[in-house]
Amino acid sequence: MTMPELDDFLDRSGLVKLDVPRRLTPLTGGVSSDIWRVELADGRSLCVKRALAKLKVAADWQAPVSRNAYEWAWIQFAVGVLPQAVPQPLAHDESVGMFAMGYLDPATHPVWKQQLLSGEVDVQLAREVGRVVGQFHQASAHRADLAQRFDTGANFHALRLEPYLVATAHRHPDLASQLHALVHRTAHHPIALVHGDVSPKNILVGPQGPVLLDAECAWYGDPAFDVAFCLNHLLLKCVVVPHRRAELQAAFEAWVMGYFESTDFEPRSQLELRCAQLLPALMLARVDGKSPVEYITTEQDRDRVRAFAMPRVRRPPHSLRELSLAW
Repeated sequence: MTMPELDDFLDRSGLVKLDVPRRLTPLTGGVSSDIWRVELADGRSLCVKRALAKLKVAADWQAPVSRNAYEWAWIQFAVGVLPQAVPQPLAHDESVGMFAMGYLDPATHPVWKQQLLSGEVDVQLAREVGRVVGQFHQASAHRADLAQRFDTGANFHALRLEPYLVATAHRHPDLASQLHALVHRTAHHPIALVHGDVSPKNILVGPQGPVLLDAECAWYGDPAFDVAFCLNHLLLKCVVVPHRRAELQAAFEAWVMGYFESTDFEPRSQLELRCAQLLPALMLARVDGKSPVEYITTEQDRDRVRAFAMPRVRRPPHSLRELSLAW
């Protein structure tokens, strides 16, 4: 994104006239979009985001830029359910693939991932994150209007199923049948609106509770993906903050409790089984897929994850607690 493009979007959207002084600062951390902070002379501060066609990772990972419009649509849905749990939506221009939202200061909205990696594990916060995700799923479950609006299976395959599960199947051909079966099942369970990237890096710890960011993978599909995707990170953090293993396991259990306290759109046993079967595959994907977690840095630690996940891809657990206790 160039400065003139950004200035033009701000002017056309009515957010800021061209003659109003502003300071533009590129924000780092994401791999899939250009994000800018815009500080205005009148004291306002906002973010502008535009999706990239080629993601900033080592592997060749292409994805449709139309996902920017679906992220905007997800924010519009979410602000009607839990307005405090998403940034304030300000403006969108689908023709250039950009939208603007309120800026949330890191001083008051730290990133959950950074807290976890520093060993700061808030069990009640984990429960609140599970509850928020559950409330979004509950509010969207079995809704034909959302299923039509978020018919984004191609995007979700390109952004999630292919780089995580299909790519891992190429790396582990002996597990390919199990991984492809998970891809097929996940792709054919249209139950609720899936955020698609419920990761601690996309969750801010706000004064009113967790705030979810980066819903560009939004898709009407299997909510088990969001559950397994987030819980996976709580397990993997144990590798790098082993002195907080007990607290991370408690956070895992609290997350699950908060989620299922907020949902009744399908029997828990059915949903939890799909979550428990997906989770080991996602663990393996975060060391051998196209988007490995950057904080697991040694082959020894990657081998520890593989040694745990691979047998459980072959013979999946029946519950999340079974998986947590085994880990």
